[in-house]
Amino acid sequence: MQRLVEQYLREVETEGFSPHTVRNYRIDLAQFLDFLRQAHPEAPAATLLKRIDPLTVRAFMASLRRRGLSAGTLARKVAAVRSFFQYCCRQGRLSWNPATLVTTPKLPKRLPPHLTVDQAFQLLATPQDETPLSLRDRAILELLYGSGIRVGELTGLSVEDLDLEQRLVKVMGKGNKERIVPTGRAAAEALAAYLTAREMLRESGGAQRRAPLFLNRRGGRLTPRSVERLLEKYLRKCGVGKAITPHGLRHSFATHLLQAGADLRVIQELLGHARLTTTQRYTHVNLDQLMAVYDKAHPKA
Repeated sequence: MQRLVEQYLREVETEGFSPHTVRNYRIDLAQFLDFLRQAHPEAPAATLLKRIDPLTVRAFMASLRRRGLSAGTLARKVAAVRSFFQYCCRQGRLSWNPATLVTTPKLPKRLPPHLTVDQAFQLLATPQDETPLSLRDRAILELLYGSGIRVGELTGLSVEDLDLEQRLVKVMGKGNKERIVPTGRAAAEALAAYLTAREMLRESGGAQRRAPLFLNRRGGRLTPRSVERLLEKYLRKCGVGKAITPHGLRHSFATHLLQAGADLRVIQELLGHARLTTTQRYTHVNLDQLMAVYDKAHPKA
């Protein structure tokens, strides 16, 4: 069964799932296999798959719930198991998917934290040095906020993906779907300044077929975790008292566009969402805006 899991994960990788999702699914399915072995210690490995029914999956979820895992984590593990069983059905190993009868835990509706416009400008003005790394960091922050791309999309960029004259960026999104994203003048200027300084970092990295846009100190491609750390550093420096992730900058981008009157479907295209319902999670009504509209529109205000 372990070999079947590895075959499934290889297929998931070829379908364009993000490395983060594949890594999580690997962990989730390893936990499920451990649970099966403990539940049926004497059963031959070859027969474990045939022993699985909806009660087995529910018992697995109950064991995780007792460990205090969040609803979001539980929902992801159900999705991993369900997707694996669907693969087994396609391979003829199962006649039906027993996880389809298991309810996915309801997720609480939480809005990701985001910056106000003033806080965003405060953050973007924080990297002030003219060193290659500072210029790189300024370009990263400007591009994240100016285009709303995902951190994985940002770190996956290569130099050839930029068109600074047109202020366009070619992005490879989820499911290996390519899209062209516009960005602001400030981001284009920050990127142009960084590209000049980038040569100093590139010297230690050597030539590469698709030259990574954002480099680390050693000249290699920057990782999403490194971007998270540099964002944390600049948030501390500028005094913004919020725990904002790169995804929070993406949410800030969408929120500020919406507040300025941008159409929701335009925002959907910019963010690269397949469904409008996904984009709608980014929308919320600011209380100050709500009161301002009320004061302006209601006759008794």
